[in-house]
Amino acid sequence: MTYRDIATRPVLIWACTAVAARMPVAMAPLALVFLVRERPGGYTLGAALAAAYVIGEIIGAPVLGMRMDPARGRRHLMLGLAGGAAGFAGLGVLAGAHPVLGVFAFLAGAAPSAAAGGQRALLTSLVPERSVAQALSAESMLMSGVWAVSPVAVAGLALGVAPRLPLLLGAALMALSIAGHRWLPARWDTGERGGESGRIRVLVRAWPVYVTGAASLTLLGLAELTLPALLEQRGIGVGWSGPMLAGLAVGAGLGAFVYGLRSWPGRLRGRSVVLMCGMSVFVSLAALIPGAAGIAVALVLAGTLQSGALITRNLSLREALPPGALAAGYSVMYAAAGAGYAATGSLAGGLLQVVTPSTAILAGVALTLLLTALGWWGEVRREGIRREGAGSAAPDAAAGSGSVADLTDDAAGPGCGR
Repeated sequence: MTYRDIATRPVLIWACTAVAARMPVAMAPLALVFLVRERPGGYTLGAALAAAYVIGEIIGAPVLGMRMDPARGRRHLMLGLAGGAAGFAGLGVLAGAHPVLGVFAFLAGAAPSAAAGGQRALLTSLVPERSVAQALSAESMLMSGVWAVSPVAVAGLALGVAPRLPLLLGAALMALSIAGHRWLPARWDTGERGGESGRIRVLVRAWPVYVTGAASLTLLGLAELTLPALLEQRGIGVGWSGPMLAGLAVGAGLGAFVYGLRSWPGRLRGRSVVLMCGMSVFVSLAALIPGAAGIAVALVLAGTLQSGALITRNLSLREALPPGALAAGYSVMYAAAGAGYAATGSLAGGLLQVVTPSTAILAGVALTLLLTALGWWGEVRREGIRREGAGSAAPDAAAGSGSVADLTDDAAGPGCGR
């Protein structure tokens, strides 16, 4: 199991297509702020537009992900990306039309929100089963680079050329990603999808994975949002927050690379707990260390472990869901992470009114550990129920009277193929 196993032409095309699709997503919140910041009440309007965008993502990801048919996956992906390109283009072209900017921001967030889940399901279908961990690690490295580059690109284009240019660039990139999908398979692994209620039931059973996956992003989101205030508290220049957050992104890419180098011991849920606890330790150290160098190192190490935790969550989702529901599951995870990040912003704002930034971060660490424990308990409980169900279903299966729910559970088991 090496990265050479995924160094193929289809994966390279997928990588270029994924970067074109997700760079606009990474650019959007900051680009919306720069779009209107020079107008009266600009920052307030920018925050409102960014909120409309995030709400679109949170609503669109599960709704559209549930309706994504792997048998017609390319068509669904292209339609969603086309809607996103239209939303970004509307924001850039009609930048002065205040009443409709919120509508376009919502469309730009909602329409392509299921694309990340669908593209991840497509990626894992392009590689052998033994190389799925390496593929997910490569995706994490790629996205860490995207999120590290996008703020710099937005600031440079908006301040150096025109505030609307980052959004027009986002529209162009999404249009290019639509063209890129023409060279990728039209479908991916389907499995048994079942009815609408059956898909919802299967997705709900994977709730522990969503909880733990969202917890890791929530913690780092709180650290990112409170970092400028923390630096002020320590008497460090706020300008260092940019390089420190870039270091966090670099650490995440490095962690993803290391995770894919080998097969790690233990169950996925055990690895996830270890990584989450380690990440919590380093974020706590970042809140407590007085010096800039120590804070920067702690954030890099936290990012390194966080990327590994997210990869374990994606692998756990593959174990928990049948192939036909993976795209929807990834989309629900995306929505859960977005909701967690949005809640983090509100939590940070509220806590900073009554406690110091370091205390706010430590409160986020405590919440993360609580969610991690809840997710671990849920996975243990789900496995126990599955084993009991398999034991009781064996006589029925021998008599040819197995239920649809039993078949769904079997399909979602750890041994399911691609």
